Amino acid sequence: MKNLRYYIKDSLKKGYSLGAYNFVSLEILKGICEGCKKSNSPCLTSISEGGFSYLGEDFMLPTFKTAKKHYQIPIFLHLDHGKSFEICKKAVDLGFDSVMIDGSSLPFNENIALTKKVVEYAHQHNVLVEAELGVLAGVEDTVSAEKSIFTNPKDAKYFVEQTGCDSLAVAIGTSHGAYKFKGESTLRFDILSQIEELLPNYPLVLHGASTVPQKYVALVNQFGGEVSGAKGVDEKLLLEASAKHNIYKINTDTDIRLVYFATLRQHLKENPKNIDLRNFNLLAIQNIAEYVAERNTNVFKCANKI
Repeated sequence: MKNLRYYIKDSLKKGYSLGAYNFVSLEILKGICEGCKKSNSPCLTSISEGGFSYLGEDFMLPTFKTAKKHYQIPIFLHLDHGKSFEICKKAVDLGFDSVMIDGSSLPFNENIALTKKVVEYAHQHNVLVEAELGVLAGVEDTVSAEKSIFTNPKDAKYFVEQTGCDSLAVAIGTSHGAYKFKGESTLRFDILSQIEELLPNYPLVLHGASTVPQKYVALVNQFGGEVSGAKGVDEKLLLEASAKHNIYKINTDTDIRLVYFATLRQHLKENPKNIDLRNFNLLAIQNIAEYVAERNTNVFKCANKI
């Protein structure tokens, strides 16, 4: 089976992106994998520090390995937003395919030093390292910032040269959470192009890129939730980033949560006597799979790339 390095190079060459979908439960992981199986797509299954703590390594790692064996597709395990050398080292030692060291909240030189330390250790074990430069506004899991700071292209070039990181998450207007834009969604493709001029053919990453599908926002609100005004990144912008730029990986977390909770709320409201969690979880797996397959096919364009 082809490794992650192959798909990074292939995605840049052919103009598609890999979906990086966060999971915090068996049901969500199954939904992601079934969606990728349906669309014949490679992908990264991401777990944050919070998700890591919630599931525990003794449960999380065997579950992922079983899923990979069962579905027989190239799915890769990625640590999302690791904040310390210790958590990245732990993920490397456990056999993750890639780790993200997020030093974006640190002073520039401290971010370089921390990232370089993680890179040196991870590369000894053939594990890829993603870093981040710039700040995304919003809240997601353990990551929080009040305002965005766009990535400086010259700083990005220097950062990559000094650290040797394998990919770089850039800030061009996306944000974490369900409330990304008040008006029309926009991304700074001019900044992205400047970064690409200085770092040609270098793999870049978009965080905070959930589209916040209004279908699921409406369902959550209809059946007792309160996410009015939630708005994500326009799919056309993600398609442009994927097809015309060196964005090899696009992260998705909030959308998966919306699909799951829309399914859960609707089922419990319509079936008040149900006390069997399998009933709504099976529906959630199916709905997540359909969402992932559609996104892989129509937005990331990674369908049939295995």
